[in-house]
Amino acid sequence: MESSTPIRILTICTGNICRSPVAERLLQAGLDRMKPGAFQVESAGTRAMVGEPVQPSSADIIRAYGGTPEGFAARQLTPKILRDTDLVLTMAAHHRGEALQLDASALRRTFTVREFARMLSVLEQRGSTQRDGTADPAVDLGSFWRELPARAAAVRHLTLAQDASEDDVVDPYGRGEGMYRQMEYELAPALFTILRFARTATERHNG
Repeated sequence: MESSTPIRILTICTGNICRSPVAERLLQAGLDRMKPGAFQVESAGTRAMVGEPVQPSSADIIRAYGGTPEGFAARQLTPKILRDTDLVLTMAAHHRGEALQLDASALRRTFTVREFARMLSVLEQRGSTQRDGTADPAVDLGSFWRELPARAAAVRHLTLAQDASEDDVVDPYGRGEGMYRQMEYELAPALFTILRFARTATERHNG
């Protein structure tokens, strides 16, 4: 029996106006197309520009991929926000460290978005077994996603980046339009990988 509680995903960057809103809105849009109401994606910043809307260039990226930037307001990351989340995706490794300083219990469910995408790719390649694969139909979708961070962490050793920068999404704030394109280049493939994985898992659970 499916849980009525949505799977809660949190994306984190610094100001919560450039990178994490793009990840939030595009993941939410993509997941809603698969299974409306099953996922709740939100974002926060480690040094948030509280109340500010999405930066215009990030808003353009959100719209270009079918999301909506409207109604967004930046908020500060807090321990309570972390505690209420099933999966935490940070835009850079230092955000992961800052999040864990607030709530060390989030360790096993917190990843940079790019490393998490690599982990899901490994799980996909391993096939659809209950232990390592994309979905076990006997487990409801909520339980599957809440167990997924542990499965992903188990293959971390197979996904280590050759360079630490490969785990990060560049911060474009105040650095010109070219840096927003670089952000898109680094972030979008990771989001597509996550959404592809989610689609496969959702289809299997839907029978």
